[in-house]
Amino acid sequence: MPTNLAIDDSLILEAVRIGKHKTKKEAVTTALTTYIQHLKQMEMVSLFGQVDIDPKYNYKKGRKR
Repeated sequence: MPTNLAIDDSLILEAVRIGKHKTKKEAVTTALTTYIQHLKQMEMVSLFGQVDIDPKYNYKKGRKR
């Protein structure tokens, strides 16, 4: 799906150079993928301390399945 975006040329060129990308599209795709991964990681971090842990759970037993 073609999309027109007004992206600061200096930012995109720096991303291409630093990331050693061949195209602007590759740099933008990588940036968006990294951004999405980061947001998903932040969702996981927000769960710390909210999930109950069973101290009797034997994780080694689960490996034998």
